[in-house]
Amino acid sequence: MNLENTKAQMRKGILEYCILAMLKQQEAYASELIRGLKEQRLLVVEGTIYPLLTRLKNDGLLTYRWEESTSGPPRKYYMITPLGRDFLGELHKSWQELTAAVNELTTLD
Repeated sequence: MNLENTKAQMRKGILEYCILAMLKQQEAYASELIRGLKEQRLLVVEGTIYPLLTRLKNDGLLTYRWEESTSGPPRKYYMITPLGRDFLGELHKSWQELTAAVNELTTLD
């Protein structure tokens, strides 16, 4: 079994939750999200974030706006929608339950 692959799959599984949580604080463009995820060692492959952002947008959890950039092409700024905030709240409850269960199961005495 490949430990790095297992760790990567665990991180990939919580990207949606982390992206919505980041956007709850403030809007951001994809490069900012990637930087934040990398800083926390949560991003597996940069290419995974773009399809995820598109899916979250198509599901009505995110929206975006274009803004001209002084240092390159226009940037797409993502924002969480009211539906996204509700969904994030449900994900947070699920995360709390999951971490409590895992912590209980994995406590080493």
